[in-house]
Amino acid sequence: MAAKKLRRARLSQELCERLSRHQITTCQDFLCLSLLELMKVTGQSYYDVQKLLRKVSQACAPKMQTAYEMKLRKSVNPSSAFLSTTLHSLDKVLHGGVPCGSLTEITSPPGCGKTQFCIMVSVLATLPVSMGGLGGTVIYIDTESAFSAERLIEIAGNRFPTYFDSDEKLFCMTRSIHLYRELTCGSVLKRIMSLEEEIISKKVKLIVIDSVASVVRKEFDTRLQGNLAERSNFLARGASVLKYLAEEFSIPVILTNQITTSLSNGFPIQADLVSPADDLSLSEGASGSEKRESGCVTAALGNTWSHSVNTRLILQYHDFPTRQLLVAKSPVAPFSAFLYTIEKSGLVLQDGEDQTWEGTDPALQTIRVRNAALKDT
Repeated sequence: MAAKKLRRARLSQELCERLSRHQITTCQDFLCLSLLELMKVTGQSYYDVQKLLRKVSQACAPKMQTAYEMKLRKSVNPSSAFLSTTLHSLDKVLHGGVPCGSLTEITSPPGCGKTQFCIMVSVLATLPVSMGGLGGTVIYIDTESAFSAERLIEIAGNRFPTYFDSDEKLFCMTRSIHLYRELTCGSVLKRIMSLEEEIISKKVKLIVIDSVASVVRKEFDTRLQGNLAERSNFLARGASVLKYLAEEFSIPVILTNQITTSLSNGFPIQADLVSPADDLSLSEGASGSEKRESGCVTAALGNTWSHSVNTRLILQYHDFPTRQLLVAKSPVAPFSAFLYTIEKSGLVLQDGEDQTWEGTDPALQTIRVRNAALKDT
C-alpha cells in the first residue's frame, strides 16, 4: 500500500508537483520524512503537515472489511473474482479460474507450456466480459525473450475463430497486450514499482511475469556470501508490490517459475521427482547432506517466494505428446491433476482424463516427472 502514488491520496495537484520536484512521489516517500523535513518541502505549518500525514496514512492503510463484504462483492460481480482459463474442468476445481486479487504461479520443467499458458490467458483477459474475459489490457513482462506475437495471434484465431473473424479484431487484440522485455532484477523491480499509474491509465486487467526465476538465478549465486539475503530481499519487495497491485485493483497476477535439478557431488543424477515446495539447496536450514542427496527436481526460488504465491499450478511431462497439469497449492481447490496437450489453440485438456485427489497438504506431496535428458546422461 505504501507504493501508492501521492496523487491518489487526494492531495492537491499543486502540492503533488511541488513534492515531485523533491523526488517525493509515493506515500512511502512522504511518510519516511520527519515533520521538520515535511514542513520545509511543503512550505506548510506544523499543524497543516500533521493533517497531511493523517490523510496520507489513511490513504495507504489497508481498508478493513468483513468476510461477508468480501463474499458479497464477489457474488455481485463474479467477473471481478476469477479469470476463466476456458479449461472447464480446471475452472471448476478452482471455483471459476485464475483468482483475481492474488498471485498465481505456473511452475514446470522446460518445454511443458508455461509461456503457452501465459499467452493463452493474455488473450482471454482481452475478451469482453460477456465471453468470460476481463475486457481490459495486459501488462506482459518477458525476462527470457520467449513471447511470440505470431503464437499470440495463432492461439487467438484458433481458440476463438468466431470472435476473431477478421484481421482487424486480431490487430486490436494485439494492441491490448503491452510487452516489456526486462532482463535484470533491477529493471524488473523498477518496472513493477511503476505499474500502478499504467494500470489506471491503460485499464489493465492482467499482469504476467515470465519468468521470475530467470533473472534471479542469473544474478544471485547463492554460494556467495550475502547473495541469499539479497535475493530474498528482492523477492520479498517484488512480491509485496505485486500483492498490493493485485488486491488494490482486483486483478490476477500470473508469474512463471522454473524447476531445477539438484546435483550429487557436482554431477547431474537421475531425477524424477518434483516437489512443489522449495529448492533444498536454497532453503534455510537444509543441511549439506540433504543438499547433496536430495536428487530432486525442485522449484527454484526457496521459502520466501513459496509463501508469497497464493495458487501454484505445476505443468509436467506425462506420455508424449500428453502432459499433466497439477493444482499443487490453492486456498479453495483440492490437489488435482489433469492431462493436456498443446495445440494451435493453446492448452487443451483431454476429455474424460481429468482426475482429482484430495490430500492433507498438497505442498508436501511428491510428484513424479520424467526427465529424459538426465536419464540419457
